Amino acid sequence: MRTASLSSLLPALLFVSMPAVSAEKDDLRKILESDHDICAAFEREDADWLERHLDPTFTLTSSTGKVTTRADEVADLRGGTKYDVFRNRDVKVRLYGDAAVATGITRVEGKAEGNPYALDFQFTDTYVRKPGGWVLVASHASRLPVPR
Repeated sequence: MRTASLSSLLPALLFVSMPAVSAEKDDLRKILESDHDICAAFEREDADWLERHLDPTFTLTSSTGKVTTRADEVADLRGGTKYDVFRNRDVKVRLYGDAAVATGITRVEGKAEGNPYALDFQFTDTYVRKPGGWVLVASHASRLPVPR
């Protein structure tokens, strides 16, 4: 009886692992698209979009420690909060089965009480795969110091 050599098994092993790699890349792409879409909704003041796409259990822990819900975020946007810029950069996503953690930096610019501001926040977002796809269920933001 002959045993198969590693060189003869390698193509078969690679072929079997390809669907997993492809699915992971697809998950990463979908999470990054969601991340972009959420920022765009804040930037264009689209509270309706956020209400439809953030998970009903969504919570945000702000840099001051205040915890808000999806309803709070939607109401705040409907109440007149305006961003000239709301964009993420340096986003890295780690997958854990049906959960994912995204980290990066959010840049926000706008005016508060007539005064312009430009701030950066380190964020950690938690996504969960649900029947309809990946949804953001929790976020935490820590304000970064202003560069001198």
